[in-house]
Amino acid sequence: MIRTALTDLVGCRYPIVQTGMGYVAGARLVTATSKAGGLGIIAAATLTTDEMTTAIREVRDRTDAPFGVNIRADADDASDRVTIMIREGVPVASFALAPRPELIARLKDAGVVTIPSVGARRHAEKVAAWGADAVIVQGGEGGGHTGPIPTTVLLPQVVDAVDIPVIAAGGFSDGRGLVAALAYGAAGIAMGTRFLLTSDSPVPDEVKKEYQAATDTVVTTRVDGVPHRVLRTPFIDKLERGRLLRALLNAARLRDLSGLSWAAMLREGRRMRHGRDLTWAQVLQAANTPMMLRSAMVDGRADLGVLAAGQVVATLGDLPSCAELIDRIMAEATAVLARLGQENAAT
Repeated sequence: MIRTALTDLVGCRYPIVQTGMGYVAGARLVTATSKAGGLGIIAAATLTTDEMTTAIREVRDRTDAPFGVNIRADADDASDRVTIMIREGVPVASFALAPRPELIARLKDAGVVTIPSVGARRHAEKVAAWGADAVIVQGGEGGGHTGPIPTTVLLPQVVDAVDIPVIAAGGFSDGRGLVAALAYGAAGIAMGTRFLLTSDSPVPDEVKKEYQAATDTVVTTRVDGVPHRVLRTPFIDKLERGRLLRALLNAARLRDLSGLSWAAMLREGRRMRHGRDLTWAQVLQAANTPMMLRSAMVDGRADLGVLAAGQVVATLGDLPSCAELIDRIMAEATAVLARLGQENAAT
């Protein structure tokens, strides 16, 4: 048993977080993670509010263990989604971007632990000052939207800058990584790619095989105009050609699936442009992300989809259950700590 500020804060047995991956982290994976002693997080940014509510209730029906829900802080309906989380008694709220201070205040007043994800020290300082309970810090090794600073450089900076628990993400997959993160001062680790490659993950088998065969990732802006770490595939190499037409088609598909009006999508586009120096073409191109993720993670079309992945993917060859994975990580971490203690005693 490794007790940390994270386990004390949210009540999970082990300091291991499964991140909210769109179209991957649904009720099935989250339940398996939380039952195994980690903290599973529902990826609600790609769900309608009704689907989000259903996923929350499914997890609560299947386990009494703590879990979280991840939403986009800049979504048009972020306030409504916070209302749902509070109403449904969700223990942990996770955010891909810094939530507004009023959202943090509402969640804290309702007793919901708030954990934003950040990629820079100044962002961690900002959300800590606003009242966030903990923060996930993702280094450049992580999959999906990522920054340029490696975890080994970013993590100690954030640990030194804030007085709330810091959870390390980007490059973690085993017990050695957990011990290293703890040594840096983190309260635990968060993993996405490693949980995607489990038997409890709903990702189609043919797509999992693509991940297992992968040897390389690339950070590209071709997907949605901002840096995105994905598997290097022929589809990614060809994506830039015809990207405006594809973005238009995907925007129309997204509108049909989400039920959003064109006006709502334009408002969201304006928010995306704010502070990110994106052109309108890049904003429109951002519609590629949810649709191409869906093509791979739901439809099993790796040839037509984006396969977000951290650099650690090249080291992953098996598909354990969440329980097997977490037990293995904790056993290895305990063994490493014991060995270090013995070596220290011998000197």
